[in-house]
Amino acid sequence: MEIVGVIPARFASTRLPGKPLLSATGRPLIAHVVEAARRAQSLEHVIVATDDARIAQAVTDCGGAFMMTRADHPSGTDRVAEVAAAIPSARIVVNLQGDEPEISGATIDRLVALLRDDPDAPMATLAAPIVDEAVHRDPSCVKVVFSERGRALYFSRAPIPHTRDRDSSAPGPIGHLHLGIYAYRRDFLLALGKRPQSRLEVREKLEQLRVLEAGFPIAIAVVDEPHVGIDTPDDYARFVARFHAQHGQPA
Repeated sequence: MEIVGVIPARFASTRLPGKPLLSATGRPLIAHVVEAARRAQSLEHVIVATDDARIAQAVTDCGGAFMMTRADHPSGTDRVAEVAAAIPSARIVVNLQGDEPEISGATIDRLVALLRDDPDAPMATLAAPIVDEAVHRDPSCVKVVFSERGRALYFSRAPIPHTRDRDSSAPGPIGHLHLGIYAYRRDFLLALGKRPQSRLEVREKLEQLRVLEAGFPIAIAVVDEPHVGIDTPDDYARFVARFHAQHGQPA
C-alpha cells in the first residue's frame, strides 16, 4: 500500500495569477514545491494535480509526475480526491500546498507518522505556535484550537482563542497557526470529496471545517516550523530573495 503526496495546482489565483509558473528564481514555483515534497522519506509518489496544460508541462520539465483533473472543483481537497480515486493502492494521501516551496521533508514525515500511528483518526494536520499578535489577528493566517488529546476543536480566520483578560504572564503561545497540509486515509478522502461544502466551510472559506461539521475527528500535532506560503507578490518576492541568498546568487 502506498503513501502518496498530491500537490493541487491551478493557474487562477485572485491575488497572484499564474502563481505556479512564476520563475524569478530560474525555475517555476511548482518545481520548487515538487522538489520539497521529494525530500520527504515517507512519500512513495508525488503527483501534481492540475487542470492547466502549462502547469503540467512545467512539472514534466522538472521530471515530476502530474494528473489532469476537472476544472470545476470547488476546493483543493476535491481535486486531491479525484487523484486518490485513480490510485486504488494508496493507503494514505497527503495534500501538499502548491504554494509552499520551503516545507521540509521532516515536517511531511511528521504528518504521515501522526496519521499512521493514530488508528482512530481518518485525517491529520499540523500547527505551529503563534508568538506574534499581528499573525494572530491576520485573517489570512488560519488559527486552530485543539483538545488535550490532540484533536482539532475549530479552525478560524478570527483570532482564536480570544483572550478576554489580557495577562502578559499567561504561559504558552498566543495561539496556534494552522499549517495547510493534510494527510487522509484514502477511503475517508473519497467519501469527503462526495460531501457538499458545509455551512461553516462556506462561511470561513476553510475546507477542513467540512470535516468537523460532519462530526469527524482531525488529529493535530504541533511542529516548530511555520513553513511560509506564497499568497501575494510580496510573499513571492521574499521567497525569491531567500532563495538567492541561500544559493549565493545576487538578488
